[in-house]
Amino acid sequence: MAGHPREKVIPDEVHQNQILRELYHKELRTQKLYTQYHVNPLRKIHTITRKPMSWHDNLEEPADARFLNLIHHTAQGPKKKYPETQTENQEVGWDLEPLVNPERHDRRLNHFRICSDITLYKAKTWGLGDDRHK
Repeated sequence: MAGHPREKVIPDEVHQNQILRELYHKELRTQKLYTQYHVNPLRKIHTITRKPMSWHDNLEEPADARFLNLIHHTAQGPKKKYPETQTENQEVGWDLEPLVNPERHDRRLNHFRICSDITLYKAKTWGLGDDRHK
């Protein structure tokens, strides 16, 4: 009779309490309370480094000149470290000085007041107060 569904049996409070009590006792049997702690002998121990900014840790050590020179060298820009570009991206912006002197009064590069047909037309429409062409 595979077609008949089984009725779902809802346990009463006594059976639920008994199930929870058994579960609680099983958990208590498997738990261990550790009160003594020790270092695992199979695990590698790492030493704790000192704080770099503490003044009492740095008193006994002299400054390493080679390390300081290395730090200062890496802090410099790439243009001070290398005579030429090292990557393709460094080529953009490597030479910062302009090729032509950017003087404002040089008429070859600066065309400030050039009047053409379009600029004259727009100036006249603005002078008339026509708001259609804004």
